[in-house]
Amino acid sequence: MKKDEIGESEDIEKVYSEEGRDSLVENDAMEPWEQGFMEGAEDDGQGAKCRRCGKILLGPDSIVEKEIDGTVYRFCSEECAEKFEEDLHKKS
Repeated sequence: MKKDEIGESEDIEKVYSEEGRDSLVENDAMEPWEQGFMEGAEDDGQGAKCRRCGKILLGPDSIVEKEIDGTVYRFCSEECAEKFEEDLHKKS
């Protein structure tokens, strides 16, 4: 097995653990939305994700809900909620 193939194989294995996914995101080998997708798939799609960054929202204490233009969105932080609303209104 070539060195590149070994590294790629290790990255593939990392997607199956929370710590591995965190490390892939930190190293720009995985996008935050991909991390959220994998975590949601692991939980049979039961995890809600931050509408802006894709982070999995675990438990009611980690969810910020905000109604914007009549639609309720869920976020991981007030900062994500504010930036999402700003971006949404820039597109309008």
